[in-house]
Amino acid sequence: MAGALFRLVCAPGNLDDAPEGWVGAMLDEGELALLVDGGGLDAVSAVAHRLDLVTVPLLRSEQNAGQQERTVMRYAGWMALVWVAGSFGEAAVKWAHDRGPMTLLVETGEALSDDERKRVERFVVILGRQAE
Repeated sequence: MAGALFRLVCAPGNLDDAPEGWVGAMLDEGELALLVDGGGLDAVSAVAHRLDLVTVPLLRSEQNAGQQERTVMRYAGWMALVWVAGSFGEAAVKWAHDRGPMTLLVETGEALSDDERKRVERFVVILGRQAE
């Protein structure tokens, strides 16, 4: 998406159970990149179908958690970031705290809960206000 305000990085399973249209609404002002989870490429394809996307950016898989975090950090670049993961290492937490662009870390290895989705929504609203 041209002019995206943020990037959303998560596994397909994190988007399970989201209300109809929620992911699409969040992505009106952002762009999505997926990490492969236990559902493999079938889960990635299911997200693409649900969002009516022909293509979906997929971040490469790494050999360990630290390398995977560095890959996500490189992908984030200078954009605001919503990053959903089962856990975050100390380096990722420090990076998120110290970087200039706003960053929201959501720690869950499951589908986003109602409270977590509300946190993401508030984050996106704040970004939108800052962009005005």
